Amino acid sequence: MSTAPTTSTDDAPQPPTAPAPSPGRWAPLRPLVLRLHFYAGVLVAPFLLVAAVTGFLYAGAFQAEKLLYAHELTVARAGGTELPVSEQVAAARKAHPEGTVSAVRPAPETDATTRVLLSGVQGVDPDHALAVFVDPRTGQVRGALEQYGSTGALPLRTWIDEFHRDLHLGDTGRLYSELAASWLWVIAGGGLVLWFSRRRALRKVRGTGGRRRTLGLHGTVGVWAAAGFIFLSATGLTWSTYAGANIDELRTSLGQATPSISAAAGGEHAGHGASAATGGAEHGAGLDKVLAAARAKGLSDPVEVVPPADANSAYVVRQVQRSWPEKQDAVAVDPATGEVTDVLRFADHPMLAKLTRWGIDLHTGILFGLVNQIALMLLALALILLIVWGYRMWWQRGRASAFGRPVPRGAWQKVPPQILVPAVAVIAAVGYFVPLLGIPLAAFVVVDVLLGEIAHRRTRTSAP
Repeated sequence: MSTAPTTSTDDAPQPPTAPAPSPGRWAPLRPLVLRLHFYAGVLVAPFLLVAAVTGFLYAGAFQAEKLLYAHELTVARAGGTELPVSEQVAAARKAHPEGTVSAVRPAPETDATTRVLLSGVQGVDPDHALAVFVDPRTGQVRGALEQYGSTGALPLRTWIDEFHRDLHLGDTGRLYSELAASWLWVIAGGGLVLWFSRRRALRKVRGTGGRRRTLGLHGTVGVWAAAGFIFLSATGLTWSTYAGANIDELRTSLGQATPSISAAAGGEHAGHGASAATGGAEHGAGLDKVLAAARAKGLSDPVEVVPPADANSAYVVRQVQRSWPEKQDAVAVDPATGEVTDVLRFADHPMLAKLTRWGIDLHTGILFGLVNQIALMLLALALILLIVWGYRMWWQRGRASAFGRPVPRGAWQKVPPQILVPAVAVIAAVGYFVPLLGIPLAAFVVVDVLLGEIAHRRTRTSAP
């Protein structure tokens, strides 16, 4: 297939400053990468733009929550002794007798409140809980808010999180975020290849104008941010619908799945003193004795106490600190005797399980706190700018009425078979493992071939 020769402003002749370097063996791949980068940027960029804007808002929501919900989250740094956790839960249940106690998070700091989490509350999303905030010294209930997830997201962050994850469209909406994560690393990697394959003289921004300047800004910012984009893409895929399932299956096959603590109550006393039907949190030994047993095993604040699920289950106490250094140990405590029946240390997790945990926490802005959140906001802002510059280059690439003239077809025909065949095999394998990369890529190829064939026939028909 052949096309009429075109002259791109990107490839326009430049004043001779130095002899052009001789092309390497990978040089034929550049036009192919350029065409893929162009199409992926044009078609996937809207999804990336939504992900970038919502990700920017999510990173800022951590600090916004502290201000917006300060009354519920904090108390005055007054002296005095904290009430037993059981009395704090009783105060919460007196104010909110609805639902059942699903977990308790004792106040981790002297100016923080205790959270009593209630499930099955009418009007609260079944996947969420109602968090009742209690002053640990006075037992005063300072308010109640809907909470989601293991990080304790309150309504503001929950709304932004769900918008970022699925556009508030449920499982169907999650396809948007997985599509964005699947393509972000491809676009970033392709941009790196294109930038470093350009002659150094063509990379400068200062003293240039028009499309050259836009390209320079786009490439320079993209190079500096590429590592962050690739990281966000990889970690985002770990909990996506399809690629995430493949990653979990791979980790399991390698013996690297995240372990879980055994919550079965042991011994001949199993089932004694544990009743999940009361709707409270006190079972057998009681919250205070269970918490003391966990403390004796080294579980420092912040912790979450989960009551027994049924008569044959134990209490589970787990650390919930996701900031560095992470605290992720857990113990199971027999409700009848108050003795620890199982211990799970984060230090004993398989390496891939640890990397997954750290990657997700870094992706969500928790691992390094405010510094982490600022870095994520800068990455999101960089992605927004790159998308705007990318569309501007698309506009500037057209001439007269030929808006957005694409890169010429047929680049793959110039790639040597010894490079093309292995590359296609690798792309096919990755596309199978990451289906929302593979399926759209196959669609791009099919549509591109059809459009090329139509254009070729029109040219042949109109030829004299």
